[in-house]
Amino acid sequence: MERLGTGIGWRPEIADAVERMPGIDWVEAVAENVCPGHLPDSLRRLRERGVTVVPHGVSLGLGGADRPDEGRLAALAERVTALGSPLVTEHIAFVRAGGALTASPRLEAGHLLPVPRTRDALDVLCENVRIAQDALPVPLAVENIAALISWPAEEMTEGQFLYELADRTGVRLLIDVANLHTNHVNRGEDPAKALAELPLEAIAYVHVAGGFERDGVWHDSHAHPVPLPVLDILTDLASRVRPPGVLLERDENFPEPAELHSELASIRRAVETGAVERVKAELREAGRTAARPATRPCEPGAEVVRVEVEAPGGAETRRVAGLPRTAAETPAAETGRPRYGAEASRTGADAPRAAADPPEVGTMTPESGAEKPESGAEIPEAGTAVLRPGDETGAVEATRGAFGLPHPPETDAAGQHPAGPGEARPRLGDTVTGTRQRPEDGEVIAEPRQGPEGGYEEARPRLGDVVAEARPRPEFGDEEARPRPEAGDPVAETQPRPEVGVGEARQRVGLAQAALLSALVAGTPVPEGFDRVRIGVQARALAAKRADVVAKVAPELPVILGPEYRVAFLGYAQTNPMTGGYRRDALTFAEHLLAAGRPGDAQARRELREWWLERSGPAPRSARPVRRLARATRRALLRR
Repeated sequence: MERLGTGIGWRPEIADAVERMPGIDWVEAVAENVCPGHLPDSLRRLRERGVTVVPHGVSLGLGGADRPDEGRLAALAERVTALGSPLVTEHIAFVRAGGALTASPRLEAGHLLPVPRTRDALDVLCENVRIAQDALPVPLAVENIAALISWPAEEMTEGQFLYELADRTGVRLLIDVANLHTNHVNRGEDPAKALAELPLEAIAYVHVAGGFERDGVWHDSHAHPVPLPVLDILTDLASRVRPPGVLLERDENFPEPAELHSELASIRRAVETGAVERVKAELREAGRTAARPATRPCEPGAEVVRVEVEAPGGAETRRVAGLPRTAAETPAAETGRPRYGAEASRTGADAPRAAADPPEVGTMTPESGAEKPESGAEIPEAGTAVLRPGDETGAVEATRGAFGLPHPPETDAAGQHPAGPGEARPRLGDTVTGTRQRPEDGEVIAEPRQGPEGGYEEARPRLGDVVAEARPRPEFGDEEARPRPEAGDPVAETQPRPEVGVGEARQRVGLAQAALLSALVAGTPVPEGFDRVRIGVQARALAAKRADVVAKVAPELPVILGPEYRVAFLGYAQTNPMTGGYRRDALTFAEHLLAAGRPGDAQARRELREWWLERSGPAPRSARPVRRLARATRRALLRR
């Protein structure tokens, strides 16, 4: 995944500040607010400077029961192309319900609503994500959302749900740590558990944002400073994996540029703190690896280490190709690196030997020095994990990344830094393949070590072994239909669960989502199993969000109506669900007021009527004097 660095959400209100802000590696723009043919000058200048711009969609509704709208997908793809973006992001949410699928009126939420974590919803979501992936020109990443309400009878945790989604579709994940905190407060979910269950290698980047708590409910407002608990979750995530990018979101109540800069600095510190914790964990792992015997393949002029290990039934001596003395015998204090193979030196090759037990011909001990390998020296099998002398460990790389230190110039043939202990290991779906052959020059082969039951276990997968999962996969109970790989079955050959009955699943999910959304925006009865108090909180939040957005897309309405605007709109929203976009909603609101003879002030009512007439037709009304005179004459005649 491309390294993005530290970024901020681009918004028109802070466009100038973002351009001048130091240390901004990339920005994210709401896709629906960008016109591909008329990019804002600020975004165009940022792109010319080499700043990456990622479009962030909010209206696709991938979690809805319907298939993604082709027009919306095409528009999103057009924005990706116009911005030259390396990826595009959307949400795991539904934003509309009803329609032909459920034979009910089409309703718009105007906001992101949570998807039920059930098998049906997962099947529908996976198919929708695949449709979107096929239609978009760049990789897609999807974001976990904040929720005020919980679906009854959910079958998975958030981490399990995201793991299954990424596993079945290959989609990237945009992890919002502020949303994890929101769900912790509102739904009692443990952020650490969610992070532990996530496929960390699938993370595209991370969102960070602020909010506020009222009456025991956390509101993900994106209009307040980032709180400490959110930064703590970010640190926890960074202690598990190096995030490719981290971005600060701010949508309203924009502070001074200095405050935004300070928040970005806090985010960087949180990531650095997590990187230090990751370094410590990797160093501990490297220390455990250093305590195991480590050798390198036999080659002309190589030395051989004689290793003795305790095996069931007695001691067993193995002769394996060894490290040069500079790595195998030189103390760590001289090399500055852990002594890989130190355990072997204590138990075998470097252990003091009795005079009556001279070294074998062709072996190397501290007393005898180095000799050439004797004919027939055992060559370790290929396919085990390797470490090249002089390579950096993953801990060192993490330290460099955390503190901005340059990476060393040495790379392998593919241009990548060679892997060391603690670096990337084979992942889910990989199978170690090959034939028994001599290891490549410079490879270090980990010897078997004694297992907990007295037997032997491999330090790394061997030739032909199937790579097991790094952590247990989420268990979903007896309803899990897809078989898990058995011992000996290559994970790479496991096929995704066939999408059988997705049409029926769409209908079931559609009916459930329509019932919930109708209760939220149309005042119908609350579906069984939902918390009625929380449904009321969510309904009021949706109405308030509608009022705020309509005031932005139609700023004349608050001016015409004055203080009456918000009260009037909230009353309108209680019985008039949104069925189209926000601009259509603004026109419908004006029609509602005019039909009721409001507002009471005659001058305000005339201004509202003029505003509605200017925008309700197929084209704006002409401003030419002759046309205006004709309209005034017609109004005068009608009054007579």
